[in-house]
Amino acid sequence: MLNLITKLVLKPLAKAVYRPVIEGLEHVPRKGGVILASNHLSFIDSVVIPLTAPRQVFFLAKAEYFTGTGVKGAISRAVFTSVLNAVPVERGTYRSAAASLEQALEILEDGKAFGIYPEGTRSLDGRLYRGKTGVAWLALTAGVPVVPVALEGPAEILPVGRRIPRIRTVTVRFGEPLHFDELHGQARSAKARRQVTDEVMAAIQALSGQESADAYNEVPKAA
Repeated sequence: MLNLITKLVLKPLAKAVYRPVIEGLEHVPRKGGVILASNHLSFIDSVVIPLTAPRQVFFLAKAEYFTGTGVKGAISRAVFTSVLNAVPVERGTYRSAAASLEQALEILEDGKAFGIYPEGTRSLDGRLYRGKTGVAWLALTAGVPVVPVALEGPAEILPVGRRIPRIRTVTVRFGEPLHFDELHGQARSAKARRQVTDEVMAAIQALSGQESADAYNEVPKAA
């Protein structure tokens, strides 16, 4: 029911209010497994992409969003499950990271669209950081194309520390699909994963025009 409400009510309403500029919809395959690899500027990115993409897009989300109690917990589960098509994952360890990739692989092998942020976490300074190779592992293992996505404006809608979204224009650009057929099956090769990841990030940068940070976007550890 909530998926139907999202399609018939929330999508049209969001587009009417925010009037997003959407480019390159023709580049997104309408069926079959595909990875949408995007830059990451705001928490709201995972709302913007599903609401503007021409098909359902699945994301991984922290398990905490699905385990809350009371009315707030129920609303959170409903939003993340039925509106954002999010799949709960545990985070923080190598084992949990591997399990996350396996869940993403199942989504792709089921012929669905999977969204991922190769940078790993949000860019707080607007620069595009170096991509982590999970996106390449998925593409080479599942044998699916990667559609680069560039977002502009989400950080203005929901800046860090703000809870209520502001009305601002957002631009979403979907680039031409990247195919890595010649490297299919080489997911265990670090060189192949790095090559694919760098190509994906170069395509995202070409769409976004962001300055390259030429480094990983690492979250500082608490002292």
